[in-house]
Amino acid sequence: MTKAPTTPPLRPAVDACLARLPRPGTSSAEPPWRAHSLAGGDIGIALAHVERALNGADPWRHAHRWIEQACAAPVGCGPDTGLFQGLPAIAFVLHATGRQPRALADAHAALGHLAHGRAQAAQARIAAGRPTAFREYDVFFGLTGIGALLLRLDPHGGAMEHVLTVVVALTRPSRIDEPSLPGWWTGHDPHRLQSPQFPGGHANFGMAHGITGPLALLALAARNGIAVDGQAEAIATILEFLDTWRQDGPNGAWWPQWIGRSELTAGRPSQTAPGRPSWCYGTPGIARAGQLAAIAIADTHARSTYENALAACLADPTQQALVTDAGLCHGAAGLHQTAWHAARDARNPDLAALLPAAAHRLRRLASRPHDHGPGFLEGDAGTLLALHTTTLDLTDRPPASGWDACLLLT
Repeated sequence: MTKAPTTPPLRPAVDACLARLPRPGTSSAEPPWRAHSLAGGDIGIALAHVERALNGADPWRHAHRWIEQACAAPVGCGPDTGLFQGLPAIAFVLHATGRQPRALADAHAALGHLAHGRAQAAQARIAAGRPTAFREYDVFFGLTGIGALLLRLDPHGGAMEHVLTVVVALTRPSRIDEPSLPGWWTGHDPHRLQSPQFPGGHANFGMAHGITGPLALLALAARNGIAVDGQAEAIATILEFLDTWRQDGPNGAWWPQWIGRSELTAGRPSQTAPGRPSWCYGTPGIARAGQLAAIAIADTHARSTYENALAACLADPTQQALVTDAGLCHGAAGLHQTAWHAARDARNPDLAALLPAAAHRLRRLASRPHDHGPGFLEGDAGTLLALHTTTLDLTDRPPASGWDACLLLT
């Protein structure tokens, strides 16, 4: 294995991110509802300050001012909210502080109502035999993200059970007229549009919008002793689907980002090589979800498959050259955070040996100017959080705030 270059010092990268963050009290959100966006608004910036405060790097007043600012406008819990928007996003960050039990108690009923309502709507859609959509089940707005929040706030409650039950149902074919389509087949294209390139929709593989998000949720719930009827079978169904579409190339296994009807019929993807290695799409996110699932059902063969795929991805210079920004979603921060958690659970020692190179890339890219803004998902707040992980040994506890639970990594 090629020896990783000496990792650049942490301080310049951290200082560069901090210099680009707005000062406490300076709004990053227009219109006001964007303050409640975990992806790019004030509450996402607050999360970075929460982790830093828990580690003694920031005074708590910075986090408090950002949280207060995010909550200044009325906070919604309606159809357009989810883990990354509105009350669920606020609740996630409040829980991360470990200091807001009263505020969370006040939100509990509204979050439970939201979860049950979303689950009931999905059950009605399944009963009608209509295809699903990203917003029904994905991490950002759908049941997967709501489930990730409930795993932290109320893991043994009725809302968690309801969400898991519907996610299990999502893995069963729901189209009576087309039983060959998986239950998570969407009625739109990968950009949430109706396009001639994807007549009749598609099946998505990514952690952010695809079936590996629900897979990670089911696996993490099982890992925490939370199960509903059919959960193990649902995990096995998704793993079988991933195994069917796994491509074994000269630089390891990889998966397509998505498939349409023509690819489903042909039994092979039109994508001919691995895409950008990222959390949202690509081998890292898929491999972490697969690893978690294999651990949950004690499938040692599948566990080796996913760990080996991630190790090969991290070692492949062609794939790694596609990582050109520092962000969490599709950049070096998400890649390192995903690999760090996978290495912590891995039986394959190559993952730990490859982490220094991933840390090197993250610190180097984080030091550069960019136009992705200060937000959590693509900007400096998220990058700052992942930079802290580059200082952690695999025997250390995960991030103090549990911030990366919103990415379904832990």
